[in-house]
Amino acid sequence: LETTTATIWKTLSPFWGEEYNVHLPPSFHTMSLHVMDEDSLSVVNYVFICFILPCVGLDGWLNLTEIDPDEEVQGEIHLQISLLGDGDIPCKLRCRVLEARDLAKKDRNGASDPFVRVRYNGKSHESAVVKKSCYPRWNESFEFELDETLADSLLSVEVWDWDLVSKNDFLGKVLFNINRLQSAQQEEGWFRLGPDKPKHSQYEGTLGSLRLQLRLRDETVLLSSHYQPLTELLRQSVGTHLNGNRPDLIMLIDETTTSENRQEVANNLVKLFLGQGLIKEFLDVLFKLELEKTTEPNTIFRSNSLASKSMESFLKVAGMQYLHRLLGPIINRIFEEKKYVELDPNKVELKEAGCTGLHRLHTEADVIQQSSSLLQSYLSELLTAILQSASYCPLLLCQAFQQLYHRVQARFPDPEYRKVKFIAVTSFLCLRFISPAIMSPKLFHLRDKHADARTSRTLLLLAKAVQTIGNLDTLVCCSKEPWMVPLQPTIQQGIAQLKDFIIRLVSCHDSEDLGIQTRMSLQCGTMEKEGFLFLHKTKDKCMPMTSPFKKYYVTLSKDTLSYSRTQHSKKRSFISLPKIRAVEKVEEKCFGSANVMQIISGEDFCQQETLYLDCKSVNELNQWLSALRKACSHNTNTMSSYHPGIYKADRWSCCHQKEKTDPGCDKTRHGVTLQEWYDPLDPDLEAQLIYRHLSNPKVDGVTRLFEILQDLQDTHAAVEEKERLKNKNVFLELQT
Repeated sequence: LETTTATIWKTLSPFWGEEYNVHLPPSFHTMSLHVMDEDSLSVVNYVFICFILPCVGLDGWLNLTEIDPDEEVQGEIHLQISLLGDGDIPCKLRCRVLEARDLAKKDRNGASDPFVRVRYNGKSHESAVVKKSCYPRWNESFEFELDETLADSLLSVEVWDWDLVSKNDFLGKVLFNINRLQSAQQEEGWFRLGPDKPKHSQYEGTLGSLRLQLRLRDETVLLSSHYQPLTELLRQSVGTHLNGNRPDLIMLIDETTTSENRQEVANNLVKLFLGQGLIKEFLDVLFKLELEKTTEPNTIFRSNSLASKSMESFLKVAGMQYLHRLLGPIINRIFEEKKYVELDPNKVELKEAGCTGLHRLHTEADVIQQSSSLLQSYLSELLTAILQSASYCPLLLCQAFQQLYHRVQARFPDPEYRKVKFIAVTSFLCLRFISPAIMSPKLFHLRDKHADARTSRTLLLLAKAVQTIGNLDTLVCCSKEPWMVPLQPTIQQGIAQLKDFIIRLVSCHDSEDLGIQTRMSLQCGTMEKEGFLFLHKTKDKCMPMTSPFKKYYVTLSKDTLSYSRTQHSKKRSFISLPKIRAVEKVEEKCFGSANVMQIISGEDFCQQETLYLDCKSVNELNQWLSALRKACSHNTNTMSSYHPGIYKADRWSCCHQKEKTDPGCDKTRHGVTLQEWYDPLDPDLEAQLIYRHLSNPKVDGVTRLFEILQDLQDTHAAVEEKERLKNKNVFLELQT
C-alpha cells in the first residue's frame, strides 16, 4: 500500500498535519517514508523504519538519509535448502532456487531482469536471467561441498537485476546459518529479501529531519459472541439512564479516559452505539453528565471532555456527506478563484494584490475594500447554503442537536441565558465541524491537496467569520481584531440566520424517522464511493486491446459495483460484491500507468472476468482498493494468489507462465486497507478496543464488569490462532 501527502510549496520547513490509519496483516514488517520534491518528481531523502510486533510507538524527529539502492529492497524468494550425504553424515549442501515475487522495479520498463547468485565458502553459482519480470521462476539447483571446519558457516542467496551496459542492481539477499540446519536437514519456504550492509553517508545528519507520531498495535478480534456480555452491559448502562438511574459504566469510562486516549475511546463508543442503534441515547447520557458538571454557561462544551469528543466523532461519521454537500461549492470556488484577500493592514502586501488597471498599483485601502467585498460574498453564499441545508441535514444529526438544545434549555432556563442553548449547538456545528473543515479542507476530504498560501489565508479569514457567527457575539471579535469590523453587518445578519437555522434543525419529529438503522445505512455504513474512472473489461483475462480504457462513472454501493458512461445514465453495468474474488494492483509495465487496479469476479475460474480501473493518482488508487476490499471483507470465494500482470502473447507478463489457468504468482492482500470516514461499522473491533481500555489496571470497575473482562481475558489467552479467530489486525497510525 502506498499513499502520498499533499505538496507544501516553496518551503524547506513544511507542515503537513496529516494522519493515516492503516489496517495491515500480521505479516507486516517494514515501512518507508520518502520526502520528494514535486518539481523534479525525484526522491530527495528518506526514512526507513522496521517494526517488530506486537507493539511499537514512535513520537519525535527522525534524521533523513540518502537513498541507498542496496537498502531499497522488497519481495520474497522461494528456496529449498537441504543437506545431502550417505547415512547420517551430510557431505553436500544443495540450494534449490524456485521463484521470487514482488521484486523491486529497477528498469525503466517498470520491471527488472533478475538472476540469483548463491555463495558458500568462497564459491558462487549464478542462475539464468529472467527478462522483464518482478515475479521470476528459475527452478534451478546448486550444490556445494560441505565444509564442517567452518565455525560460522553461511550460505548467501543474492538477487540481482542484470544490466547490459551499467552495473547490476542489487535486489536483496537472504543469509542461512548452515550449522543450524544440521538437525532439520532441510528447510523450505518463502524468505523475505533483506538489504545489504548499510553504507556510511557523508551527508548523514545534514539532510533535515521528519517529525513523526506513530503507533503500531496488534489486536486480536474474537468472535462476536465473546463481546456480547460487554456490549449488553454498555446497552444497559444507557438504558438505566432512560429509566432515571445512574449510567455506572458510561460514568466509569468518562472518569477513566485521559487527554491521550479520550478521542480514540470516543470514536470506539460512537461507532459501537451506531451499530447498536443507540447513538441518540448514548449522546444524551453524555450531554446530561456534562451539564451536571457545568456551572458556568459561557464555557459549555468548550473543554475536550468525552461528551465533546464523542459528539465531534459522531459529526464526522454521520455528517460527512452533509458537510461535503454544504461546503463543497464554496470551497471549490475559493480554490478556483485564488483571489488575494487580506483585512489586516499589518499583513497587506501590495505586490500580491496586483494592479487595478493601466498599471496603477492598489493602495492599502483598495486592497482592504476589495477583500471585504470578496469575503462578504463568500460568507453570504455560505450562510445561504447553511440555511438551505436544514432540508437535507441527516435526520440523526437533527435529533442529536434537538436533544442537546432541550437539555441545555432545561439546565439553564433563566432568560439571561436564552442564548446558551443556541451556543451549545453552534459550539459543535460551527466551531468543531464547519470551521475546521473550511480551514483544512484536505483533512475533511473536501480537496485532494492543501491550499497554497493565498488561498489558505482566504479560508482562514472565512473560518474566523464563521467562528464569530458561531459565538453569537460580534463585539468580542471586533474588540480583539478590529480589522474584522468591515464584516460586522454580514456577521450580524448571519447570527440571525443561524438562529433561524437551528430552530428549524431542532424542530424535527420522531414521526419523520424512517428507522435509525436504515437511515444510518444511507449515511455512513454503505461504503458508498463514486467518481469518474477509466475502465477496461475482459473475460478470462484476455489480451487487452490497444488503448483499451474508456471513461465511466463508477459507483460502489452496499451490494454492487456499477458503472455507466455518464453519472445519471439509466443504462448501467453491475458487479455483485459477493462475486468479487480479488481486488489488487496491476504492474505498471502492463498499461504504462502505476495507478491501475484489477477486480476479479466470477463464480469460479472458468467464468472469471476482470475489470481494470485506471485511477488518476496513487491516493485515488488506494482509496478505491481500500473501499472495495472492505466491502468484500466477508466474501467466502476469495483467491489466495493472483497475477499482477496481464495475459498477452500466450503468457503472463508478470511470471511468464504460459497457461491462462496457471496459479497466481503473488499473494492477495485482502486485509491491507486505509481507514476512512465512510468505513462500514465493525462492532466486534470497537468492542475489542473498548475492552482494551477497560482492562487497564488503573480502571477499577464494578463487579459485573470485572467478571466480563476476566472472561474476555481468559478467552484471549485460550483461543487458538487461525482456528477460532474471526480475524487478526495490525493497526498502523501515522501522523506527519
